[in-house]
Amino acid sequence: MKTYSFKKLAAAMAAVMLAVAPAAQAAYPERPIGVVVAYGAGGATDFQARIVTMMSAQEDYLGQPIYIINKPGAGGQKGWNAFVNKAKSDGYELSAYNVPHFIAQSIAFPGKVKYNIGNLEPIGNWGADPAVLIVPKDSPFNSAQELVDFAKKNPGKLTVNGAGKFVGHHIAFLQLARATDAKMTYIPHPKGGAGALKDVMGGQVKAGFNNLSDAFRSKDNLKILAIADLQRHDFLPDVPTFKEQGVDIDDSSVNFRGIMAPKGTPPEIIAYLAERVPLMFGNKKRVEKKMKSSGSPVRIMSREEVQAMWKERQVYLTDLLKDLVQ
Repeated sequence: MKTYSFKKLAAAMAAVMLAVAPAAQAAYPERPIGVVVAYGAGGATDFQARIVTMMSAQEDYLGQPIYIINKPGAGGQKGWNAFVNKAKSDGYELSAYNVPHFIAQSIAFPGKVKYNIGNLEPIGNWGADPAVLIVPKDSPFNSAQELVDFAKKNPGKLTVNGAGKFVGHHIAFLQLARATDAKMTYIPHPKGGAGALKDVMGGQVKAGFNNLSDAFRSKDNLKILAIADLQRHDFLPDVPTFKEQGVDIDDSSVNFRGIMAPKGTPPEIIAYLAERVPLMFGNKKRVEKKMKSSGSPVRIMSREEVQAMWKERQVYLTDLLKDLVQ
């Protein structure tokens, strides 16, 4: 009886060990990781996301490649709604974030969008990209003031595009309209910043707000009239801020970009990503060099710093949008 029991016990223990061995040996990550970009291919978020993640397969970082999944639409709403509704909380489905975009949209459309700072987990931030005011190369406008003067003389006839509603571009537009009391028409582009930029260069609209990085790469084909930030930028040292031109626009529309996970992702995976991802963003040999050559502003922030920034922007944008949203 004892011998029989021992054999049964040994067999059972062996079966259990075989069952748990793969789980015990498996170390995250063991396969490629997907990152959703809620904007189209070729735009600043997509372009930069591919640069800052290109070293992920190195053992010093994640040891697995990252692949980008573009889900554009409605200024990011389509992609982020799908992410919070369908993404698995296993560390293999992440998303790029844009602030103020997703926070402003959660405030402006509380019943329409499902995402907010409460159901998303920041991992790390790679950049901060100011909005700039752009016009076609052959535009008669050579300053923000000339554009505003036209808008005041021709109410509603100045068309200004951007990547979507309540993205940084739209917030900069709303601030411009409030600061100048000029009546202008905002046109959110269905294909995001890349499509909006093409329409400005093609003259389909009189002006646009776009990312500094995108405008920098296309600066020979348009005019950049002003930067919506508190100081000039090294990439465009000759372009003045709005405040320098007497227009009261601050840095509320600066586009912070980084990576986040869905709520419920295991804390050990969050901790691992929070340690490795900012290191990946800061790779000097390839990532930093390529970001600089493309005019893409870098601002690396830790998970804790991003958490603080999200909370601060939530409070700030809630107050700001009370005045700007009609």
